[in-house]
Amino acid sequence: MLPWKRLLRPLAAALLTTVVVAGATSAQAADSSTSTSSGWNDYSCKPSAAHPRPVVLVHGTLGNSVDNWLGLAPYLESRGYCVFSLDYGQLSGVPVFYGLGPIDKSAEQLSAFVDKVLAATGAAKADIVGHSQGGMMPRYYLRFLGGAAKVNALVGIAPDNHGTDLDGLTNLLPYFPGASDLLSSSVPGLADQIVGSAFLTKLNAGGDTVPGVHYTVIASKYDEVVTPYTSQFLSGSDVHNVLIQSLCSLDLSEHVLMGLSDRLAFHEVANALDPAHATTTTCASVLS
Repeated sequence: MLPWKRLLRPLAAALLTTVVVAGATSAQAADSSTSTSSGWNDYSCKPSAAHPRPVVLVHGTLGNSVDNWLGLAPYLESRGYCVFSLDYGQLSGVPVFYGLGPIDKSAEQLSAFVDKVLAATGAAKADIVGHSQGGMMPRYYLRFLGGAAKVNALVGIAPDNHGTDLDGLTNLLPYFPGASDLLSSSVPGLADQIVGSAFLTKLNAGGDTVPGVHYTVIASKYDEVVTPYTSQFLSGSDVHNVLIQSLCSLDLSEHVLMGLSDRLAFHEVANALDPAHATTTTCASVLS
C-alpha cells in the first residue's frame, strides 16, 4: 500500500464517524427498505386542516429511512402530521448505510419520492425535514429539479449547506496525489460534501436559497462533523437560522444526536412546520 493511502486512513475514518453512531440503532434491525417504519410512511394518511402538508424526512449520510427518524417521526406523527421517509444514495452491495451515492442523483430520488407522497396524500405541497446531508441535498432538488414548486418549507438539522472541513482534516487531501479521486470514485456522496467540491460550488453559486421556500437551519456549536458549525447557516431573505445553544445553553448535543434525539431541535422543527402556532423553545422544551 502506498504511504499516502495509509495516511489517508484517519481522514476516511473521520468521514465515516457517523457509521458507528447511526448504525447502533440498526444493528438489530432489518434492512430499512422492508421496514414498516414504526407507524409512519402510511400512504392512507390524509393531511388535516391543521397540518395540510405531508412531512418528508430525509436522512443523513450513512443513515436510512428508519434509524435516523426513530425520535422525530413519532414526535411529528403524534402531533397530527402525515410523515414519510425515504432511503436514498444507495451503493451497490452496501445495505442499511445510505446517502453515499452522488448527491445530484440522490436529489432525483427525492424528487420521485415527493411526487409519490403528494399523489398519495392529495396535497399540493410538502414540507421537508432533513438531517446532515439530508438537510442540504434537498436544496439541489429545489433549485435544479423543480422542487420549489412542490415544497413549502425546508428544515435542516445540522445540514452541511456549505460543506465541511472536518476540523481541517480535508485540507490534507491535496498533499496526497489521487486521494480526492479515490474518495470521489469510492464514496461520491462523501466527496460531494467536502468544502469546495464541484457539487457544492454549483449548489451555492449565485445564492444559497430559492424564492418561494421557507428555510430553517438548526445547528449546534458542538457539531464535530459539519465544521465550522456556522457553515450550516443560510443567507437568503426567507431564512431562520437557529443556534440551539442560544435557546438553551445546557444543550450539549453534537451532530448525530441533533437528528436522533434532541427534543429542543424537535421543538424548533415543529415551530418551523407550523409557525402560526410556534411557541418559544427553552430548556424546558425537552418535556414538550
